[in-house]
Amino acid sequence: MHATVGEHLTIQGKQVGQAPRRGEILEVRGEDGGPPYLVRFDDGHETLLFPGADCVFEHEQQAT
Repeated sequence: MHATVGEHLTIQGKQVGQAPRRGEILEVRGEDGGPPYLVRFDDGHETLLFPGADCVFEHEQQAT
């Protein structure tokens, strides 16, 4: 798993009907872009996150 500051991620809801949570990576605290990540979610909540299988990263595509 590799991420950079400014990328976004989405965590799927764990229960039926639960909305997914979207957040922005503020800090990468692991080596070589690895977890844990300091994430600020759209609701303003910040947390230190070790992403699980329910997490999808939205990597920025580089222009060529």
